[in-house]
Amino acid sequence: MAKVRLADIAERTGVSTVTVHNALAGNKGVSHELREEIQAVAQEMGYLALPAKKAEKETGEFRTIGVLIAENYLAQYTTFYWKMYQELAVVATDKHCFTAVEVLKKEDEKRTLRMPSCIGEKQVDGLIVLGEIDKNYIRKLKLMSQVPVVFLDFYDKELAKDAVVTDNFYGMFLMTEFLFEQGIDELGFVGSVFATSSIMDRYCGFMKSMMLHGKNIHPEWVIEDRDEVGQMGFELPKKLPKGFVCNCDLAAVMVMEQLQQRGFRVPEDISVVGFDNYLYPGLADRKITTYEVNTRAMTKVALEKVLKQIRNPKSGRGMDVVSGHMVIKRSVKLKE
Repeated sequence: MAKVRLADIAERTGVSTVTVHNALAGNKGVSHELREEIQAVAQEMGYLALPAKKAEKETGEFRTIGVLIAENYLAQYTTFYWKMYQELAVVATDKHCFTAVEVLKKEDEKRTLRMPSCIGEKQVDGLIVLGEIDKNYIRKLKLMSQVPVVFLDFYDKELAKDAVVTDNFYGMFLMTEFLFEQGIDELGFVGSVFATSSIMDRYCGFMKSMMLHGKNIHPEWVIEDRDEVGQMGFELPKKLPKGFVCNCDLAAVMVMEQLQQRGFRVPEDISVVGFDNYLYPGLADRKITTYEVNTRAMTKVALEKVLKQIRNPKSGRGMDVVSGHMVIKRSVKLKE
């Protein structure tokens, strides 16, 4: 006889797998009537629940992983992180885990430092923080949290050592080198260098390539692309380089739109490269040559790190770098 799963009970009762788990585990959030119904269906179907400790150890079925996303990452044009969360949810399902997403409000992050409710109410076994958040908030989070915390797409040598990031430095180095290989050697960088650690690393990759080719970095061609709260917007200088290295595909789209408005053609007149290979909803596909971030692999590594620490709190910590790859499209004028 096939083993009855929580998903089978959920399908029979018309509720989510999380609700079934909470009902059978005696957790809050399920009415008395629904709990009795789920328990009756489980008994009827012959569901055999492993003892909690054994289930956690052998199947991970009772693991709930919290995912914290800052509010500013869910604004217009910043849905790359929502896509990453969706990838994480899929990977978690494969690992027999539940994910519970919580949005970190700007006021809580910057002023009140209110901790996630999933931490205060002890609803999760581990926490994955998606994207860079305020360092004061991280300090309090690590002080108050009783569960493992892993940072995804952000690291800090003091506060966020246990992290998973893409290869920002080498990826942008490769993109800049690709432009030099095509004979394009007057280059600008688009990105607010001090906004996030990711943009800083990408700028450093750009800078290394420029230095290796003996090229000066012109201050007027290093363009801030966002304000203090992450709202994107900028204007290109009057004098333009032959190529733009953009910290993300959205910045690349904005560059191409401004160039078009000024009568320049991409790539015939000016070449543009991006980073992340993410097509933002509502924007036309500009066929940007870019560096694709392997979000599926990153989320898998992050989940494995947090599960490993749940099983063994003394397990090794540190930063994991996940490589992506170049995707050559149509935004760069190729050497004949």
